[in-house]
Amino acid sequence: MPTNLPLAAPIRVLVVDDSAFMRFAISQQLNQDEQITVVGAAPDGREALRQIPLLLPDVITLDVEMPRMDGLTALREIMRLYPRPVLMFSSLTQQGAAQTLEALNLGAVDFIPKPQNRVDIRAAMSEMSAKIKAAAQARVRTSPPAPAFAAPAESTPKSLRPYDKIAPLLCIAASTGGPRALQEIIPALPANLPAPVLIIQHMPAGFTRSLAERLNNLSALRVKEAEAGDALLTGQALLAPGGFHLTLDEEGRVQLNQKPPVHGVRPAVDVTLHALHAHFGSNLLAVILTGMGTDGTYSAAALHNAGGYVIAEDESTCAVWGMPRSVVEAGAADAILPRPQIAAAIQQHLTKGKTWKQNSTLR
Repeated sequence: MPTNLPLAAPIRVLVVDDSAFMRFAISQQLNQDEQITVVGAAPDGREALRQIPLLLPDVITLDVEMPRMDGLTALREIMRLYPRPVLMFSSLTQQGAAQTLEALNLGAVDFIPKPQNRVDIRAAMSEMSAKIKAAAQARVRTSPPAPAFAAPAESTPKSLRPYDKIAPLLCIAASTGGPRALQEIIPALPANLPAPVLIIQHMPAGFTRSLAERLNNLSALRVKEAEAGDALLTGQALLAPGGFHLTLDEEGRVQLNQKPPVHGVRPAVDVTLHALHAHFGSNLLAVILTGMGTDGTYSAAALHNAGGYVIAEDESTCAVWGMPRSVVEAGAADAILPRPQIAAAIQQHLTKGKTWKQNSTLR
């Protein structure tokens, strides 16, 4: 068997940051990975746009706050002129989180919390390298998101109703590409959806609250970042906070913990789905959206085998067909659907007249 097979070409990366120190330090660290080579560095969006057709990078890392042309403006132009995977560097501030979500909505594949110094850069390098490798395989979507549902005015209270323990529960899970997917699916769900909703999105602490607020402003459902003690309510979607696993206690109230990451992430889909399956049995509908890795496969398979229902996003609309693919290959998907069909499928499944079993263990 030959042992001198050629290696795949390294992933070509363009680093865009207004800090000379950050450009040098990030480039130096990335170049230590034999699967990555930094082909250029730019101090602002305008220079990045000049370099892209010359250097032909596979992936671009893009800071948000830069002189001459900021990151969001540059991202719009990159998606228009030279569509390719972009990773955003995002500051850990409320404004930074909002800008990050806007970047993901504009077509960025993922983001990396911006390192503040050389120590942080080294600590973040493993995550950065992994995300660059995933981004290189990602499908870039240049079309605008689906039109958002016309949500009620902020002054209009959203309809929240006590949870009927005979009714089903909906759990939606996503990773890479998830924020944009959620912004297309959650606003398409009606206020009278007959099930509480739990959302697990792989995101670090500091970003999930902004995502929940954004989804809430777009949706007829009330969407909020979950807090310990929150009750399940019909008409409400709870988003697991970054840095915490989410489960339920015996009374159906949210419990949060910081036990070790599972599959390298916290919150982890498998932690939540496993806990929900124990409470709800076949009265649980799980939706596995775009994302890299296998988180959710084990628990989705257990749910499917117990008579629950699992929807996996089709490869054609995923930014990264990792999590849904793993569920499909495990034989755990009851339906495999492109994103525009998922909201309607959720409603159809939850309202099709099924007699939900009294199998909840909640008090």
